[in-house]
Amino acid sequence: MDYIIIVAGGKGLRMGTDTPKQFLPIGGRPVLMRTIERFRQYSPALQIILVLPKAQQAYWRQLCREHGFPLPQQGAGEGGYWLADGGETRFHSVQHGLALIPDSAEGVVGVHDGVRPFPSVEVIGRCYETARQAGAVIPVTPVVETLRHTAEGTVPRGDYRLVQTPQTFDIQLLKAANRQPYNEGFTDDASVVEAYGHPITLVDGNRENIKITTPYDLLIAEAVIGSGG
Repeated sequence: MDYIIIVAGGKGLRMGTDTPKQFLPIGGRPVLMRTIERFRQYSPALQIILVLPKAQQAYWRQLCREHGFPLPQQGAGEGGYWLADGGETRFHSVQHGLALIPDSAEGVVGVHDGVRPFPSVEVIGRCYETARQAGAVIPVTPVVETLRHTAEGTVPRGDYRLVQTPQTFDIQLLKAANRQPYNEGFTDDASVVEAYGHPITLVDGNRENIKITTPYDLLIAEAVIGSGG
């Protein structure tokens, strides 16, 4: 059985708004709803775990009622999903999500940013299927801008990739890796698994899979929605 943990703990500071960015509308619907719907498009059987700060959960339920969206804690069938409390850091939030997956579970678990509503269904499938053999997979895209190191000058952009989500892992591998003590070097889930000693496999992502963090990103997101993305 496969799972996806969708982590949404943003506060909207870079948006210049009091509304957390995952709740802002794009195309008339909150970002987070579009993110969940994209994973439902990939597989109706995928077990979805949403991780939200406790302080935001009542507002999320309100938005669900307003938009006719399923409420959390209804199980995994018929569009349902579980709700877990956010933690102090992303690492701890993912731990809370993993705690809802049985320790005996087999399959693949993904971890995805709640404010990335546009992973293509093809990319999601590529991540999950590759992880069945490789154990740890992240989607990436090429760097198209020139890169410059502040001390060393221009560096070859072909040596670098931009990292996206969902990052997908064998369930038992991610559970074991997340039993490590937290350290500040855990910038994403791949870094946690690497610290545990497991290599990461790269697969092609899609450029539309942006992380919405600024007002400019919202404009891009509206354009993607308008183009049918």
